[in-house]
Parts: sequence; C-alpha cells; structure tokens
Amino acid sequence: MTTPQELDEHFRASVSALAAPSASADPAAPVRPDAALTGTAALELFDAQLASRHLDLAARWLRSFNEGFYTIGSSGHEGNAAVAAAVAPTDPALLHYRSGAFYCARAAQVPGGPDPVRDVLRGIVASAAEPIAGGRHKVFGHPDLAVIPTTSTVASHLPRAIGLAYAIEQRDLRHARRPGVGPIPPGAATQRVTAAAGYPDDAIVVCSFGDASINHASAQAAFNTAGWSTHSDHRLPVLFVCEDNGLGISVRSPAGWVEAVLRSRPGIRYFGADGCDVVAAHEVAVEAAAWVRAERKPALLHLSVVRLMGHAGADAEVAYRPAAEIAADLDRDPLVATASLLVHAGVISAADVLARYDEVGWRVRRVAEEVIAEPKLATAAEVVAPLAPRKPVRVARAVGDAAAAATGPALGARSAAFGGKLPEDGGPLTLAQTINAALTDALVANPGAVLFGEDVAAKGGVYGVTKGLRGRFGTGRVFDTLLDETSILGLALGAGSGGLLPVPEIQYLAYLHNAEDQLRGEAATMQFFSQGAYKNPMVVRVAGLAYQQGFGGHFHNDNSVAVLRDIPGLVVGVPASAAEAAPMLRTCFAAAESEGAVCVLVEPIALYHTRDLYAEGDNAWLHPYAPPADWARDHAPIGRARVYHAGEHLTILTFGNGVRMSLRAAARLAAEGVGVRVVDLRWLSPLPVADIVRESRATGRVLIVDETRRSGGVGEGVLAALVDAGYQGSARRVSAVDSFIPLGAAAHHLLVSEEAVMAGARDLLQR
Repeated sequence: MTTPQELDEHFRASVSALAAPSASADPAAPVRPDAALTGTAALELFDAQLASRHLDLAARWLRSFNEGFYTIGSSGHEGNAAVAAAVAPTDPALLHYRSGAFYCARAAQVPGGPDPVRDVLRGIVASAAEPIAGGRHKVFGHPDLAVIPTTSTVASHLPRAIGLAYAIEQRDLRHARRPGVGPIPPGAATQRVTAAAGYPDDAIVVCSFGDASINHASAQAAFNTAGWSTHSDHRLPVLFVCEDNGLGISVRSPAGWVEAVLRSRPGIRYFGADGCDVVAAHEVAVEAAAWVRAERKPALLHLSVVRLMGHAGADAEVAYRPAAEIAADLDRDPLVATASLLVHAGVISAADVLARYDEVGWRVRRVAEEVIAEPKLATAAEVVAPLAPRKPVRVARAVGDAAAAATGPALGARSAAFGGKLPEDGGPLTLAQTINAALTDALVANPGAVLFGEDVAAKGGVYGVTKGLRGRFGTGRVFDTLLDETSILGLALGAGSGGLLPVPEIQYLAYLHNAEDQLRGEAATMQFFSQGAYKNPMVVRVAGLAYQQGFGGHFHNDNSVAVLRDIPGLVVGVPASAAEAAPMLRTCFAAAESEGAVCVLVEPIALYHTRDLYAEGDNAWLHPYAPPADWARDHAPIGRARVYHAGEHLTILTFGNGVRMSLRAAARLAAEGVGVRVVDLRWLSPLPVADIVRESRATGRVLIVDETRRSGGVGEGVLAALVDAGYQGSARRVSAVDSFIPLGAAAHHLLVSEEAVMAGARDLLQR
C-alpha cells in the first residue's frame, strides 16, 4: 500500500518538479481556458483538499500510538470538494465516509461556520467535545452546515435521501401549523418546524457513496424508488454522487460495471466526470446540480477517483493489488493534479504550493495534539444519553395540547374529517375502527403528518384499518407506495429529517425483516450520532403477530419481535384492544413530535375485528372512543403497563393476543375462587419494569403469557427484569414453540392457547 510517508514524499516531489509559468495570472480569470472555475475559486477548493489530506495523515499518525480510532480516509477522493462548490451550503448533504474534502469545502462556504479540522480530529480521537456525535463515532455532520450524519453501513443512507427530497417538495406540509396555532416565537420552535425552516424551497439533497455500494440492496431500493417516482411524475430533487475508486475494500468493481449500472437506471439523469480533475468535476457537478434544482428530478453524478493509502489503516493492499496498479493510482493523485493546475495557470508558484501544504499540515498536527487531551465519554450514562431522552411530562402535555386543540380551534376541522359524525358519538368500536379514528385525529392535529405504505390509500389497507383516510385528507397526505419496505422506511426517515411527521405502514411483521436495518442502522442511530441535533420522528405501524383464522403461514402470522426489542432507543408497543389503541397512538405521536422518538406499534391482526371477550355476542372486546376531554385521563405513558383486576393469588404478565386469552382464563379461575390480576405490558420496549415487579410481588406467583417464541421472546426479558429486581416468588412462562408458523390448524400446535394459560396457572397455584 501507499504509506503516509510515501504519499507525502510523492506530493512534494511532484510539485517541486512543476515548471513555473511565463507570467502570473489574474486570480479572477478562469483557471483553464473555457472553464468557469476561477483561480481564486480553485485555490479555495485546493485548501479544502489540503485540509482533508492532512486530516487523513493525522489520523494515521494518531493511530500509530493508539490515540486515534478511525482511519478510513478520503485520500484520492478530494475531488468531491468541487461538488460542495457546485451546490448551496443550505442544500442538505448525506456524506460518504470518504467525502472529507466536501465537508471542508462546505464549512468554508458558511461565514463564521465551524472549524472542520478540529471537528474531524475530535471525531478521530473520540473526544466528548466533538460537536455532532460527541465522541460516539467519527462522522461528517453539523447542523450549521446542513450535513446530516450517516453511519458506515453500506448504502443505508440512500433511501433516507429519497425521503428528504420528498419532504423538501412538500412545502405546504413542512410549514404547516396545528390548527388554531399562530406563528411560533423564536426559540420555541419544535424540531419539526426547525428542520423545515432550515431548507429553502428550492433546495436539493446531495447524497454521496462509494462504487461498491451500488450493489447493495439499499442502494438498489433508493435508485428504484427515485426512478419509480420520476415515472410516476413525482418531484424528487436528489443528486446522488458516486465516488468510484473501483474497489470495495479488496473486491474490485468489474471494469465498466458501475457506469453501466448507473446509466441504466430509468428516470435518473446520468452525469460523469473525472473526479481527480477539479475543473472537470466542478463543471459537471454544476451542470448536474443545476439540472436537479431546475427539474426537481433525481440525477447521478459519477466521479472517477482513486483510493490512496488503502481502505483503512490496517489494510495491506499488496495482498490483493499489484504494485503497478497502486503506483498508477498515485500518479492520479487529485492533490497533485490541482497543484499542477494552479501552478500552470500562474495562480500560485510551486514553492507557495509547498508552503501552503506545510502550513495546513502544521495546523492540523497542532490541533491534533490539542484534541488528544480533551475528555472522553466517561460513563455508560453519558454514552447512552442521546438515545432515548424520555420526557414523559412533555409527552403528556403534548397529548393534552392535542386534546385542547381538538375541542377548540380544530373542532371544525375535526368534525369535517369525520364527516360530521364524531367517533365518540358512534358507540363502541373494534380495534381496527379505533386505530382508524385515532389516525384521523392525529392527521387533523398534526398538519405535517403523512401516512403511507402498501395498499393503505385506495384500498384502505389489507384489513381496512386505513379505510377512508385518503378521502378525508387527500393523496398528498395519505398515499400508496411501491412494494418495498426499505423504501417505505427510508421515505419515513428522510421525511422525518425534513420536517414532516411520517406514519409508514409495514403490511406484515414478517416483511419488516427485509428492511430492519433502516430502523437499526439509520433511525435509531440518528440521535445517537448527532446528540439530538438531528432527529427522524416517526410512528411506524406494523400489522403482525399470529392467530389469524383461515389465513396465514409464516409470512402472515409472524410472532417474532426480537429484531425490534434489541434496537436501542426504539419505542415498541402492542395495543391489544380498542381501549389501548387510541391512547397508545396518541402517546406515540406526542413522543415523535416532542422528542423526535421513533415508535413502532405492532397491531395484532387477529384482534382487529374481534368483538367478543367471554361469550359470543357479548361485545366485551369493543370499547367507546374517548372524547378529547378524556384523552389526558386515558394517557398511556411509554413504559407503563395496564392492570386488570386486583386478584391476590396470581399475576399474569402478557401482551397482545395474550391479554384476551388471559382475561378469559382469569374469569374461569375467578369462578373457582382464585383472584387473578392480568397485566397488559402494552410496551415491549422499554418494558414496564416497575409495574412488572410491583404486580408480581403483590401475589408472589407470576405466569408470563408470551405469544412470541420461547427463544428470543418477550418472556425472556420479563424474567430477566424479575431476577434483576430480586423477585423471590414463583414464576413460570408459557410461550410459542421455536418454529415458523405453518398453514391451517397445524399452527395451533405451536401457539399459546387459553388452555395452556389455564394449565400454567394451575401449576403455579399448586406450588
């Protein structure tokens, strides 16, 4: 591989060999004939390139004595500085981890903006003073620069870019206010309004990535959605920038493959340039950005670059690349190319180039020495602080505010949305009907809320849960998407970052697994990597769990929520009945809007239309829809359970379908003189630990009724909570078998049944 010393020596030797021009040039003149880039502008880009290069060298130096923890650098990719010059500093950017020169150039565009050298070095040494991630990871990001931090997960940020471009085009929704609420005073703006105000109406989204990323499903999903949107005549102003160095760590992109793939995408305009030539890169980048800004359509800018010093500090390129190939890349060093351009144009002498190079290098080294001594994150509490900044009082207040608005200025809008017949006046409702009514109220109360997913608009959902919502709110706020869960969640991520309040639906729980990284790697990490400076609030609705009659198989009767419960910061709830659905939905909307929370509600499909509880025709599983005056009273705080009855002999801890089975079993046991308290957990993450422990100790006998699988199921977490709290009583669980769910009656051999609940209860009562 090319070592830092070799890279430095090659630059010095190459610049020293440059012949001086016959005369000095006017810095305001084009740096090359027929070029738009002036000498002054080219020199500014060169400074950004120099800063980026020396940051890479400093990272390797810091790593050599274990003070630096990130060495994936931008050397060879410094031509991306030209892209920053081609777009506006208010255009939101989601950057590839090799877009260091873009970040440095963007910082120079903002008067009085942050110091990119200090910012990046603080990230490299994991300083707690680093302004975006606070020492949690090295990312490019800063709210003052409209640079949204992204993770290192390959291509996972591309679907978000689609959603952000969509949000920028929703001008009316981004600037919407709650009915009856006037202009928000300075300093009191919510995150949603703040984000919306930050992006001009003509902004475009810039999203950079590496060539190997185009092979990832997330990238293909983003390209497909972009083309699909163009074909459907939807406006989507996003400029994708592929920084193509021909390698994915050690795996080569076949010759011509990247260009062939990028050119072949329908609905996306292709632009290509030599990314090692700052003039060529700038001219094509300006053309591409202007086209996206004018046409409001997606484009791909394909920059041919090189990778210098390997993938990262530990990468020995000689193991998979011949020396001649490594040398050929070194000969294309964009830093040498820009220096040569400036010297030959008479803008600066070779001696001055080297002096400038050394000046930047010494400054970077000096700052590196300074940040080494800065404090690091010192406790677990400090590390996790941005993950889930729960503010229950604020959430409860937001629920109360929504209720007040619904009975005040928004009363007319609310009545109109329900066609003049309010749900609280319509008698008891099913779970599905209650969710529909609560979504209607949420869309009235949150003008920036948008609901979307597969089949949710025209059809009204596979189970009719969203029926009528498109007619009430129009296709701009309730719409069908293409069939791709990654794109649905990516759309939600970007829409939330762009000032909207997205409500995506995943049609079945099993389909979520195709796209789970959008929640794990993107949604949940945004606050973690930005200390709350950026958020992507959303309320994800997922139809799931088992017990569907006459329909199913493992893709429609999925009883696994393990992939949701282990995502830090994510809120996961299961509304078991109509009584819980509306309060939990209101809580999720309030948490998303006031805290930027990412909430997932798993709705039990089998209970959508259930009416009876104890006997056929009793309608005891229905529940009246509460009027706004009762919303605060019925509030369901995140991480708090609901307790049915106050029996003294046995506690049943359950959720979802288990609530109905447990209540039926409790009634049977009550007839035998056994007092049972049934605890509906409601929230699976965070678990209602305090309620679990208190209600378990009240009887000393605990039956956990868990409809998820025995391995990795919710019951494991409940048992662990009891053990951690020092619970001394008896405990047992009944859960589903570790298996996928088959079709038909065979499913009953695997799932928890009412009889299994009874058997577990009797076993505990005999102890």
